[in-house]
Amino acid sequence: MTTPTPTTTNTSRSGAPRRPRQGGGRPFGDRIKDVDQKILDIRRVTRVVAGGRRMSFAVSMIIGDKNGVVGLGTGKGNDTALAIAKALKDAKKHAIKIKRTEKHSIPHDVSAKYCASKVTIFPNHGKGLVVGAALRDIAMLAGLKDISGKVVSGSKNKLNTARAAMKALATVGTKHVFGGVKVEAPVATPVAEEVTTA
Repeated sequence: MTTPTPTTTNTSRSGAPRRPRQGGGRPFGDRIKDVDQKILDIRRVTRVVAGGRRMSFAVSMIIGDKNGVVGLGTGKGNDTALAIAKALKDAKKHAIKIKRTEKHSIPHDVSAKYCASKVTIFPNHGKGLVVGAALRDIAMLAGLKDISGKVVSGSKNKLNTARAAMKALATVGTKHVFGGVKVEAPVATPVAEEVTTA
């Protein structure tokens, strides 16, 4: 007669059964519907520590719904999937809604400077999308048309150029919150009580 083998249960140190992990380890669980993504740059970063060198990946990402909403984010992780998930979350947090004209252009000229990058963006009245470098990706994902852009500085850094473009477009936009708009609770104003005199 064979004796049944005891089944092992997943328990913690205190002996109580463990709860299953939340999230399932899915790095892309934060994906947004109806939003396009464009990876601007992936770099391998090496950090020198006492035990040697540690390598990680840095990702720059642009997201947009082609309807005025655009965001730029960065993320760093030990593998590319984790870095992309962090960059996506950061881009969602820093998204803006651009106020466009009826022809999907911007109302007036804007310019900004970030580090050594200087960017100028202006409407061109029907000439189409005349921009290059990182400006084209931002303009396409934001749904902008009939604009021209120029990188005035000699900087070749894509991330700094993109940050300068986002800083310039933020002057004709407002902060966008995915999944709803944060509404603050109204502050109750004190009401003066009526005093009756006998």
